[in-house]
Amino acid sequence: MNAPPITAPHPAQNPALGIGLMLFAILLFTGMDATAKSLVAHYPAPQVVWIRFLGQFLLAALILRSRTPALLRTAHPGLHVLRAMTQVGAIGFFFFAITHIGLAEATAIADTSPVLITLGAALFLGEKLGPRRIAGIVAALIGAMIVIRPGAGTFSVWAILPFLGAICYTANALLTRALGLREPVWTAMLWGGGIGALFTGLALPFVWTPIDPAHLWQFGLIGVLGTAAQLCLIRSFSLAEASLVAPFTYVGIIFATGWGILLYDEWPDRWTILGALVIVGAGLYVWHRETRSART
Repeated sequence: MNAPPITAPHPAQNPALGIGLMLFAILLFTGMDATAKSLVAHYPAPQVVWIRFLGQFLLAALILRSRTPALLRTAHPGLHVLRAMTQVGAIGFFFFAITHIGLAEATAIADTSPVLITLGAALFLGEKLGPRRIAGIVAALIGAMIVIRPGAGTFSVWAILPFLGAICYTANALLTRALGLREPVWTAMLWGGGIGALFTGLALPFVWTPIDPAHLWQFGLIGVLGTAAQLCLIRSFSLAEASLVAPFTYVGIIFATGWGILLYDEWPDRWTILGALVIVGAGLYVWHRETRSART
């Protein structure tokens, strides 16, 4: 297998493809989260997070092989370190949260990030806040609130963790968008995986639990899913504006609910189904209007 070509520093914008890659990334991320929910029942969350980042770095280096040293060179090392730290925060807070609350509930709370991303993109990246994007995000946020129903028992001290993860994810998304316009996608993959593994590895002497051979495939799956999802995510933010693809993060609620049913027999109630329909409708509206606008 030949090593992949280096991505152009300034990729042409393709909103439709960017949205498609975001949807696939969310599917992979929720699959990773569902796998992690099983593992954190047996192992400390920092150990599971470390495996996820180590897997990303090793898989990226294996794919790139001789191009790895060249793609590790960057003109923005500080931004890459900061991006990696926000990625650790986003994943770490979420993995801790799902040890105490359900997968769908944690995902719904974490999916407040599109609102933060849209505002952040307008403030820091100069992206426009058009009426279609605002309407789609507000509608999707309403759907998320229907799912989690504040005051109905979902919110607890542990529910703060996925919200903190959403803040970290917002910062990560904005940094990913900024770096994606300047450098190859593989540079972010290598730096994110390497720095994430080094940082989370600091906790291993204090929390390490011997791995049962029966769980090795799950640890490997987390590495593969996380790497593929991160690759799609970075590419998505390089092809489309952050505020455009951000609303599609809400689809993660639907995916997480599906994984919960398949793996943990966690069936959604009618309010979760109603909220999911609102979220899907909002996402389809934004996608339809933006792709139609791009054609004209």
